[in-house]
Amino acid sequence: MSTPHPTARPAAGCPVTGAPVTAAALYGPGLDGNTMPALYEELRGTHGPVAPVSVAPGIDAWLVLGHRELLRLTREEQDFSHDPRRWSLLREGRVPADSPILPMVGWRPALLFADGQQHRRMRVAVSDALAGINGHELRRSVRTTAEALIAGFAAHGEADLVAAYARMLPMRVIAGLLGVDDRTGRELVEAVGGLVSATSGAADASRRMGAILLSLIEEKRRVRGDDIVSALLHHPARLTDEEVLHNLVVMFVAGNQTTVNWIATALRILLCDPALRSSLSGGHLSVDDALDLVLWRFPPTQNFPARYATRDMNFGGQDIRAGDMLILGLAAANADPEVLPADGAPVVGNRSHLAFGAGPHTCPAQDPARLITRTAVDTIRHRLPDLELAVPEAELKWVNSPWSKGLGTLPVRFTSPQLPQGPVPSQATTTTTTTTTSTSTPAPAPAPAPAWPHRNAAQPQARPH
Repeated sequence: MSTPHPTARPAAGCPVTGAPVTAAALYGPGLDGNTMPALYEELRGTHGPVAPVSVAPGIDAWLVLGHRELLRLTREEQDFSHDPRRWSLLREGRVPADSPILPMVGWRPALLFADGQQHRRMRVAVSDALAGINGHELRRSVRTTAEALIAGFAAHGEADLVAAYARMLPMRVIAGLLGVDDRTGRELVEAVGGLVSATSGAADASRRMGAILLSLIEEKRRVRGDDIVSALLHHPARLTDEEVLHNLVVMFVAGNQTTVNWIATALRILLCDPALRSSLSGGHLSVDDALDLVLWRFPPTQNFPARYATRDMNFGGQDIRAGDMLILGLAAANADPEVLPADGAPVVGNRSHLAFGAGPHTCPAQDPARLITRTAVDTIRHRLPDLELAVPEAELKWVNSPWSKGLGTLPVRFTSPQLPQGPVPSQATTTTTTTTTSTSTPAPAPAPAPAWPHRNAAQPQARPH
């Protein structure tokens, strides 16, 4: 048994039996995206593929660490529901009204919190709306927005790529997909920025975002546009305005933050891993290969809430009771030694990682997210070819969150920006959702690369989902 993690503490009781156990806290100043992987491996060594944790003061749950166990968790809805109204702690009134966990798990009429037919009805509407995105137009919009952002700081020779690039780019592009004008887009970007900051102003930011989206829904009810909001409102699934609102919130907030983290982490790895950068520059590794390796090693979402047991069962060696909360340990499952080669390195070209979940609730927006991230990384690599980290890697700041692996800052410097000729638009063009064009382009056949991006043909890959 490993030495207890410094943040582990005696829990009030196991969420199943009430017996004293050591539940590791997934929150607090001692944990961030850089330190949590060590905690996952300690939990795996101590408890196996399912471990007791606390996700907020007084709120205990189970963290699913095993790759195979997480596949079962996400695929078997009859045993593991998405509906938080099944959560025993909530039903028994044991979750404080001001608990920080509630904004993440409180029930809403959105696909994220539904099972069975109700989930499928909303899922098909969301998937069809996303499938209508014109991939060529989206790529053009991302590139235009990226070049405008780079032009805004290129003359300074330095920048924080989290604040000035990774956070701004996805929000502006997604605002375009919603079909809002420039002013409304800026207001929505500001509101979402306040919401995900988790500060005292988050509640007000949430209300402002809701008001903007409700106004947008009313407008699109009157005048149908060529955008995601109109596609949801006029889909044969007949979503109510409330359902459209909450599904838009899920799409905009969750999709945006994941893409922000994916862009920032990919840029960090390229700046800090010379072997990976050389493999990419030399054509031994495609950008998509690099992005998949990031998803294996540093998934943008570390942990994702939640599933709720529908019956008593033994799962991953633990006795689970009906109503228990189970957290999807995406980062831990990706690092499960049961599905990785002996040296722990992911296999180039293997996309059986769980960064986007699995089963019926696999993220429906992963193709647009990949296109946005790929274009963002490609554009800045070409416009700032001599980009380098401005501080030692050990001094990078991380966001304290039990859910996301996010960089707080990514300071860089450069000397020779290669900007396009002519004026650069200050705002992204609106992306339309007309003729469907696949947003995922086939990657070149992967080739062996040095360091951790390499193949191990003798090791069986995890089963794709």
